[in-house]
Amino acid sequence: MALPGGSIHGLLNHLFRSCLRAEQSVLRALGLEPLSAVPALAIQTPSSFPPAASDAHDNDHTPSFLDSIFWMAAPKSRRTIEVNRCRRRNPNKLIKVKENIDMCPECGHLKLKHVLCGFCYAKVSHETIQIRAAIKAKEGGPFNASTVETVVLYQGEKPRAEDTEKRIIERSRKRPSWFSY
Repeated sequence: MALPGGSIHGLLNHLFRSCLRAEQSVLRALGLEPLSAVPALAIQTPSSFPPAASDAHDNDHTPSFLDSIFWMAAPKSRRTIEVNRCRRRNPNKLIKVKENIDMCPECGHLKLKHVLCGFCYAKVSHETIQIRAAIKAKEGGPFNASTVETVVLYQGEKPRAEDTEKRIIERSRKRPSWFSY
C-alpha cells in the first residue's frame, strides 16, 4: 500500500523532530548545553570537489513551446445543455425588480430613493465650479485664502445683518431653486 507524498513527508518530519528532542534531552542529562538550531559560524572556502557532471540527456534537451504553458485541470465530461441553462437561468442570478425608484421633486427625472438625482448633481456641480472660479479670481491665488466664511449672493439679493463679517461673492444670475440661502 502506497502512502501519498504528503503523508510520507509529514512522517519523516515528525521523526526528525523527535530525534532532535531526544538528543537535546540526552545532552541536558549529561550536563552539556544542547545545540542551537542556527549555525554558530559560517565560513566560505574554496570548493574541494569539482562541479557535478550533468547528464547527457540535459544537454540534448531543446525547449518546447509546451514548457511555458501553465497546465490547468480539465473537466472529465461535457456539461449538458440542460445543466448549463439551469445554471445560467438560476433565479438568484436574474436581475431583481427595483421597488425603490422615485421621481426627483426638483427636475422630475427618475432616481433611486435616498440617493441624489444624477441630473441635479450635475447642475449643482457646474454651479459650484463657477462659484469656486469666482472665489479664486477674488483671492488672487492659493496663498491669499480668506479665513472668514463665504456667502454667495445672486442677482437682486442684499446681504443680511449677520453677513457683515463674511466674504461676499456676487453672481450675476438668478438664484437656482435648489441653492437655498
